[in-house]
Amino acid sequence: MQLIHTIHDLRAWRKKQTTVAFVPTMGNLHEGHLRLVKEAKKQADSVIVSIFVNRLQFGQGEDFGAYPRTLEDDLKKLAEEGVSAVFAPNEKELYPNIKQDFQIEPPNIQNELCGAFRPGHFRGVATVVTKLFNLVQPDIACFGKKDYQQLHIIKTMVADLNIPIKIIGVDTGRAPDGLALSSRNGYLTVNERDHAAELFKQLSKIEVAIKAGEQNYALLEETAKNTLTQAGWDVDYIEIRNANTLNIAHMGDKDLVVLGAARLGKPRLIDNIEIHL
Repeated sequence: MQLIHTIHDLRAWRKKQTTVAFVPTMGNLHEGHLRLVKEAKKQADSVIVSIFVNRLQFGQGEDFGAYPRTLEDDLKKLAEEGVSAVFAPNEKELYPNIKQDFQIEPPNIQNELCGAFRPGHFRGVATVVTKLFNLVQPDIACFGKKDYQQLHIIKTMVADLNIPIKIIGVDTGRAPDGLALSSRNGYLTVNERDHAAELFKQLSKIEVAIKAGEQNYALLEETAKNTLTQAGWDVDYIEIRNANTLNIAHMGDKDLVVLGAARLGKPRLIDNIEIHL
């Protein structure tokens, strides 16, 4: 496995490859990330993973400075998975002018759901992903479905900008109790971890109710929010959306996704479940 720190060396590596699958990450890798790597290995001759904590996608008061940097441990995990290369640039390498004057502005969906609580987040994501796509020039890129809104925005961006990369969404990795795997789970206390799967359980109840014929989506959303709030969660949203457009769901939509975001103590947890009727 080749460790690459500079754009010059990355481009030299890319010239020697045939088909390439790319997995962009911010490091602090867990089994959820490795699921993406495993899928990427099925899709191309070479797999490259990027590790870069992107300042642009962190809002004021968020955990950019405290975000875990675990490069040595990450490299061991990726080597065991048979990754071909890791691109781990420093900030000056990826943002040579420090200030990124040109940014990718997603459509208004960036201001809904998670975007309503993290202004500018998806602009930062779209910008760094575009930069990485330009540098790596992959044939395929794998993203986790846990970040469903992010995946939707990247798919839309690639289609609208005619970027010749196939985007593959990979199912969310989960702990045995259903908790979606996330780097931020490490912030949970022992007691909080015992209750952290409740978000997934509430989304699952909504799935069961919709499949049983319940059509009062507003009531389902409100019931889940109230249940979590009474259990000590600080709920940002529980919403049922069209899975293909992320527009508010309407009766007759066959492909739905129920999404939720809530804080349990320090960490903000997100999750979703796709529903196909």
